Amino acid sequence: MQNDIVQTIISLTAAIGLNFDFLNSGYEVDMWLDGMGMSLILIAVTIPLSLVFGVLFAAALTSGKTWLSAPVRAYIELTRNTPTLVQLMFGFLVLNMLITNAVGGAQNNPFTPFFWVVSVTGLHIAAFHAEALRGGIEAVPSTTVEAARSIGFSQNQVLLYVELPLAIRTALPSIVNNLVNLVKLTTVGSAIAVSEITYASLMIWTQRDNVIELMIVLLLFFSVINLVVARIGYWFERRLAVPGFGQ
Repeated sequence: MQNDIVQTIISLTAAIGLNFDFLNSGYEVDMWLDGMGMSLILIAVTIPLSLVFGVLFAAALTSGKTWLSAPVRAYIELTRNTPTLVQLMFGFLVLNMLITNAVGGAQNNPFTPFFWVVSVTGLHIAAFHAEALRGGIEAVPSTTVEAARSIGFSQNQVLLYVELPLAIRTALPSIVNNLVNLVKLTTVGSAIAVSEITYASLMIWTQRDNVIELMIVLLLFFSVINLVVARIGYWFERRLAVPGFGQ
């Protein structure tokens, strides 16, 4: 039954000039499906990583303490002003090599290409989250902050219970946009042979010369994922909306 469906797909697409013959190869299909799975894992890991560090960076930026805000500001300026691919290559080819030399060889280095893709892309987008949240925190009315302090809230409590909840509501559209960008950035993993869907597709089309067909699938794959991310973000925007705030 499954084989009949595959053959039908191949025949129908061939009728419009597309070559999906690789679906007859179990090895290539498995590679492709594994690539899809790896892309979904990268997305599932990097999204929460970027959000957690985005909050931490924003807290540091608005802490009023130079020893906290200065290094975070320097990192944000560096990561915003350099290409993600360059950052990934620097991490994987330079930092990873230094770590390998320090621990006595690649066999002792715990940091895999997967780690570098997750850390570089996640922290890259965290910098954008931080700026969005910083703007949201600074947009909280001063009277609201003063009211919280007047009832005995500490600086950390004001941030956690007053400023951050309101800032998230203001910054949410920007954060969702950053997450959409993050989903697309996971494709840079192909540059260091992380076998996500782009890398798997590249391996297939170098053998079969079916670039157009696999590019169509790649576009559809990421379009569907980002549609889901955007719709979830829109749901949160409506769910967390505060009447009269930010209107």
